Amino acid sequence: MSRYARALGAEVARDVDLHSAPPVTGLLKLGRGAAVEPEVDLRGYWVDGDIVHIGYTWVGAGARVGARSTLLPGVRVGKGAEIGPGSTVRGTVPAGQRWVGAPAVPAGKDGHTWPARRPARSRAWATGYGVTSLLLGMLPAVAALPGVAVLARATAGTATLGEAVAGALVAAPLAALAYLAGYALLVLVAVRALSIGLRAGYHPVHSRVAWQVWATERLMGMARVGLFPLYASLLTPAWLRLLGAKVGRGVEASTVLALPKMTTVADGAFLADDTMVATYELRQGWLHVAPTRIGKQAFLGNSGMAAPGRSVPKRGLVGVLSSAPRKAKKGSSWLGMPPMPLRRSPGAADSSRTYDPPPRLKAARALVELFRLVPVVCGVALAVLVLAALAALWQAAGPVAAGALSGLVLLAAGALAAATATAVKWALVGRFRAGDRPLWDSFVWRDELADTFVEVLAVPWLLGAASGTPLLTGWLRTMGAKIGRGVWLETYWLPEFDLVRLGDGATVNRGCVVQTHLFHDRIMSMDEVTIEAGATLGPHGIVLPGATIGARTAVGPGSLVTRGDTVPADSRWLGNPIAAWPDRPRPQRRG
Repeated sequence: MSRYARALGAEVARDVDLHSAPPVTGLLKLGRGAAVEPEVDLRGYWVDGDIVHIGYTWVGAGARVGARSTLLPGVRVGKGAEIGPGSTVRGTVPAGQRWVGAPAVPAGKDGHTWPARRPARSRAWATGYGVTSLLLGMLPAVAALPGVAVLARATAGTATLGEAVAGALVAAPLAALAYLAGYALLVLVAVRALSIGLRAGYHPVHSRVAWQVWATERLMGMARVGLFPLYASLLTPAWLRLLGAKVGRGVEASTVLALPKMTTVADGAFLADDTMVATYELRQGWLHVAPTRIGKQAFLGNSGMAAPGRSVPKRGLVGVLSSAPRKAKKGSSWLGMPPMPLRRSPGAADSSRTYDPPPRLKAARALVELFRLVPVVCGVALAVLVLAALAALWQAAGPVAAGALSGLVLLAAGALAAATATAVKWALVGRFRAGDRPLWDSFVWRDELADTFVEVLAVPWLLGAASGTPLLTGWLRTMGAKIGRGVWLETYWLPEFDLVRLGDGATVNRGCVVQTHLFHDRIMSMDEVTIEAGATLGPHGIVLPGATIGARTAVGPGSLVTRGDTVPADSRWLGNPIAAWPDRPRPQRRG
């Protein structure tokens, strides 16, 4: 990654461990031995209404930036300083200090005893990481080979293009199944092989164990995309067990990113979307991993994190965009960055619809989830049609014309994929309305099935490339979202579309989630979210159900607007959870 960053114009010194994407602007300087963990936002810009904030980012020698942190434009992280995971950083962090939270403020030691001396670096290991990256990048293509073989056999011996297309379309279901099986097998074999000899502790980044950990996390991240139909389903716990995690009975897991060898999930636990469990930490050339446990009937909310060595207690809750505390009592709840105690009373519900469903409901859910193969089949069929269209153009007008018109062909395919996702949403779910639904309700399963069409079909064919364009806002309107004129939108994560209202000129930045539901106590609780005219939600911000952001108000990067909040108009807010946005960082303590 360091060479790529330099190619973009960034200044990267020696011995840097860069595990996040650098900014395309090149406005980044990393001092010698700096460590940047995965999913750190280094882009150095964000959109605030009619203003685009752009700035340089400095990370000093030997400094560490924790996973999923966001560095605002103009940030300076001093030499040897440390930024805790999930933090939002602005201004200057003095040398040697540890800052944590959103917004980040000075904090005490984190309890780690990192090795005192920096380990040796090796050109051979640097090359090994690079070669591994190339091999991992080839994984989707290799996984597709069984599906391609199925299609090739189905079209062998056909005399015309029409016959070949017909044969390929008939074989599309088998090809889709072959692709998923091939992808799953490759990930399974690789993760299990990489787990051999993997152990907890502090390991030099340039060592076998560190390489195993890094490669495993990369594979787990890729699996969440390539094998999306497996996640948030009855198969997810079994899949995690196969990969080496210890997973109890009755576990519900969505798109979790975990290091399987270090992960234990007890009976009845719930891991929501985009959670991170037992992922690695970096500092001064060392990589740290340790076991992490999610307790019995515990809940880890959307984008929540349980760092190495930490745990979510039995019947405990760690909320949306929050991290597990160092120590927590049984049944306690936590929210924010850093985590603060949260008072809450568990909801009462019929256990047969939450934790102890009867066999008939399990069978019904399994039947619905079986149809998650359909969007994969649609994707294969769409690829066949695109190739057929290009082949027909080649035959009719030659290769130059086919190449010139290929963009229009792909755009038409993307429009068809998006329209299919829209039609499926209205057919399966209809209009979303505020209210509560238990986990073991067909509405929830149908909602997940409709979402699979979005993630597997619409996103790769169109929406993934439509961020910030009228194509995205136009499609979201077809899904039921109420979006005004002149809206700047960089995310499609509006889960229950009909419950979202974005006023004229509103701005929603990259990585944001307009979260219209929560799943506490296995009850899907839905409510409206409103971002009024001219309001801004900064990068990686989340707004919870029932909340309203007032007109012309700015909620800064990495912020959490909690459930039911009404944020007044013409104001500025920052934090997780939000507070008035001060001009400068001020030290403060949170529990």
